[in-house]
Amino acid sequence: MAISLINNDRLRKAASKVARQAAMKVMPKGLILMYHRIGEPALDPWSLHVSPKNFQEQMEVLQKIAKPTSLRELAQSHKSGKICDRAVAVTFDDGYADNLYKGKPILERYNIPATFFIATGHIGKTINFWWDGLQQLLLQPGRLPEKLTINIDGKSYTWDLGTAVDYTESDLQQDKGVKVAESQAGTRLNFYYLVWKTVRVFPEADILEAMQQIQAWVGREVLATPEDRSLQPDEILTLGSGELSEIGAHTVNHPSLAEHPSAYQLKEIQQSKADLEKLLNRPVTTFAYPYGSFVDETMTLAEKAGLECACSTVENVVWFRSQTYRLPRFHVHDWNGEEFAAEIDKWFKGQLD
Repeated sequence: MAISLINNDRLRKAASKVARQAAMKVMPKGLILMYHRIGEPALDPWSLHVSPKNFQEQMEVLQKIAKPTSLRELAQSHKSGKICDRAVAVTFDDGYADNLYKGKPILERYNIPATFFIATGHIGKTINFWWDGLQQLLLQPGRLPEKLTINIDGKSYTWDLGTAVDYTESDLQQDKGVKVAESQAGTRLNFYYLVWKTVRVFPEADILEAMQQIQAWVGREVLATPEDRSLQPDEILTLGSGELSEIGAHTVNHPSLAEHPSAYQLKEIQQSKADLEKLLNRPVTTFAYPYGSFVDETMTLAEKAGLECACSTVENVVWFRSQTYRLPRFHVHDWNGEEFAAEIDKWFKGQLD
């Protein structure tokens, strides 16, 4: 009897999935694209950069094979149940200056709307985002001490580097194109990933303390690099100007929200919204979860904060079954126009849960 019930349950789930996929093929669908940077760095462990040339080709493709729309319009059409088929919204996370100087001119050239999610605690700061600083410290060719230990809030975290103490220019070149989360154990890239994964969930003050300890261990400070800087207040005003641009909230300190208490989450969400509304002198109604980190409660808090929608990093199409406060987004890589067109077509045709 138990085996029969289990088999029946599996059959129901399989049938439900088939029905869902069949419905997805015929229902109107939209896409939300997730970008971060426009540039060509020496190493891009998180695949966050798209070169200016490829970004231009991608925007040209969007105009030809899709229906570019703003995130707000796509979210509103989703709520009303009237999604325009093949609608595509462009979004950028974090608030890097290259969004303004390298991204916006191309977007305007092709008349494509975009939403820029800003982590307000970094507005106007001369220091880089902590993850860029960590990359600068750990992924530069050279030799590091054999063991790293950081002490945070009464806890110690230790990593033995082993053969990763040495990192050559050849190693750096080999790491290009390697997905950091899939990096081989014992490599410098994997060491960077393990440290990042640990530090990421700390509160902001502890992240800063961890970075201080790592700098002391390496024996040098993080240098503020112009290419990695965040936007200044006046630049955000310029970025958000015009009918094509929209500014969205992205918390204050870019925390991994799911790892923190609800009061902390709500403060981060509300304050980032308030900061931007004060700067822009207009409502801010869209939001993106840093690192794509959230739980069900986080979605409730985003709605409570007065936001109309929130974006995740879950890769899927936007259709009638999508949730307003966990809208899916596809991570765009440094593809040329032809590769990008193939990805767009695959996403629209994909049979995704």
